[in-house]
Amino acid sequence: MNGTLRPAFDLAGTLDTISGFMYTYLLVALLIGVGLYFFVRTRALPLRLFKEAIRVVTEPPHEEGEVSSFRALMVSTASRVGVGNIAGVATAVTAGGAGAVFWMWVIATIGGASAFIESTLAQIYKKQGPHHSYGGPAYYIQTALKQNWLATLFASVLILTYMGGFNLLASFNVADAFTEYSWANEWTPWIVGAILAVLMAGSIFGGTRRLTDVTALLVPVMAIIYLGVGLVVVALNYQNIPAMFSAIFSGAFDFKAIFGGFAGSAMMYGIKRGLYSNEAGVGSAPNAAASASVSHPAKQGLVQMLSVFIDTMIICTFTAFVVLSSGVGDDGVVTGDPLVKDAMATVLGQPIAQVFISVALFLFAFTTLVGNFYYAEVNFRFLLRNIKLEQWMLTAFRLVAAALVFCGALLKFEVAWSLGDILMGLMALINLPVIVILGRIAVRCANDYTAQRKESLDPKFTASSIGLDPSELDYWQDKKAPASAKDAAEKAAV
Repeated sequence: MNGTLRPAFDLAGTLDTISGFMYTYLLVALLIGVGLYFFVRTRALPLRLFKEAIRVVTEPPHEEGEVSSFRALMVSTASRVGVGNIAGVATAVTAGGAGAVFWMWVIATIGGASAFIESTLAQIYKKQGPHHSYGGPAYYIQTALKQNWLATLFASVLILTYMGGFNLLASFNVADAFTEYSWANEWTPWIVGAILAVLMAGSIFGGTRRLTDVTALLVPVMAIIYLGVGLVVVALNYQNIPAMFSAIFSGAFDFKAIFGGFAGSAMMYGIKRGLYSNEAGVGSAPNAAASASVSHPAKQGLVQMLSVFIDTMIICTFTAFVVLSSGVGDDGVVTGDPLVKDAMATVLGQPIAQVFISVALFLFAFTTLVGNFYYAEVNFRFLLRNIKLEQWMLTAFRLVAAALVFCGALLKFEVAWSLGDILMGLMALINLPVIVILGRIAVRCANDYTAQRKESLDPKFTASSIGLDPSELDYWQDKKAPASAKDAAEKAAV
């Protein structure tokens, strides 16, 4: 020994380095590449069938008493729309400039194609449950690719990511927001954590049906209130709107700045914010998509494409508009949700703005907790697929979920953000190659749907209509003699 001390292992720094590499170089390229591939392959489907998506979301469930497209949309939107829609967007605009907003729009448009593919696949390969259907990437990996080990890995990583990392973080962010008040003390995180845990338990112990009831009520209310207040703030700062749009487009196409420091550019921040927020291609939303009762798998693909639009093009955009139209934050000293609070305070005043942002964060985080748990439970059922699932197992799983929400409010996790990012990145690294391999099936399904719509029909789907073996699926069985391989191929080529 020479008497010198070896430096302690910097876990936080190491995870941050790994996360930075994954998102800056690997995942951004992969997500954009896959999104562009499907955007072209589906002939710009997110733009071409946008009106159709709006029409479909209002349809009742195909089978009475089942989950509607709207309810499935609210579950996925609940998970997508969270603290990042406030704090994350404000940070992106501060660090990357106004141009980041434009690149958020671009990535949402491209990502809509990936969302369509993965959610359509989830519908095709969904399983029959006691109350409604269920499924997701783990299920189409197992059924279509026959890779049980990969499906198990995906399900495990998703549970760790959504019920673990992301729910802990959501709870902590809410508790942290309430500690800013003058009346806050050391008991504030305990109280906030307990309230969140109790509300969480009340939502999830009623089963998935109650969970969809909660999200179907809260998500629209939450979004309307937030957007309404945001619209007021932007409208009363109307004199800054022309400069705001000028800054967005000039910053977006400042290629000298972009290529001079890409990692810190408007393009990179916009892309990362868009990808992180809308989760298109990650493999999370298909777990909600599989629960819907529809007459054709492409319908839920269209609906989940719409969820990407709601998250990024509407809610994230409004947050950015509130910040940019207010004229605050140009010095970069204040960022995150405090910046959004200061921006709203230009119209509402500091006391009202602080209360509103705290309540908004609470609602956004709570719906995220519920939506994330739904994903986790679907994949928990997958992991236990080979044994009889007893009620006590579900009860224990739900108790752990509620306990984690409580703990998240009490503990500061220096490494949690980076660890959550890495786990979510791992999900994407599994799911994206899978949907590229299976994408032809979803594309054939989309072609079948559009062909029927051109004939003014309400599209109906059977597995053999696109050349699939009905015996491998729980749904989409033929009600007549299976079509010949030749007929199936001709149908798929429409």
